This record gives sequence, C-alpha cells and structure tokens, in this order.
Amino acid sequence: MKEKRRAPAVTSLPQSPQAEADHRVRRYALTMIIRTVCFLLMMLVQPLGWWTWAFAVAAIFLPYIAVVYANAGSDSTSSTVESPVTQLEAPRASAPAPTGADPDVITIIERPGDREAGER
Repeated sequence: MKEKRRAPAVTSLPQSPQAEADHRVRRYALTMIIRTVCFLLMMLVQPLGWWTWAFAVAAIFLPYIAVVYANAGSDSTSSTVESPVTQLEAPRASAPAPTGADPDVITIIERPGDREAGER
C-alpha cells in the first residue's frame, strides 16, 4: 500500500528566504532614509543649536542601528513543522461510567420571593 504524504501546516512554516531578504532590505532602506533626512536637516537648520547636534548624532549612529534593526527579525533557527493531522488522530475520551447513586441537586435562590416557590 502506498504511504500517503502528509503536507505540513502552513502556519508553522518559516518565512521564505526571498521574503525575509526583501523584508530586511525594506527595514534597512527605511532607516537609511531617516539617516539622510537627519543629515540634510543637520546641514540646513540655522542657527546652530542643540538640535543640529542631535541630527548629527543620529546621522552618525543610524547606520549601525540600521544594520542591527534589519538583521534583528531574521530567525535563523530551524523550526519544526507541526502537522494538524496528528491532533486529529488522537483517540476520543470515553464518557465516565454512571454511578448508581443519584446526584445531589443544588437549588440557587436569587430573590427572596423565589424562596417560597423553591420550597414547594
């Protein structure tokens, strides 16, 4: 008898390498655009003040931050693929065996007027 091939669950598959690379390039490009804007603002903002130095610091350190930010989301560890078929093949739980004694009945009285109706 032919062995049936099981398809992996889509939710547990990792992101494709091409999609992951595209995502990393987009994050890097966005951070470098912010760096370029900071550099331009550093050159164009007059008179010189504390904000000029803030733009200069951002323009200097954003390349490092861009590389770390772009590579931070990539998970290089292999993930195990989980198949939902395994969960479907689990045996069903059996119903508990009935006992010979009658179960206790609990009456909940919510309003004082129901007390007389419950005792009848």
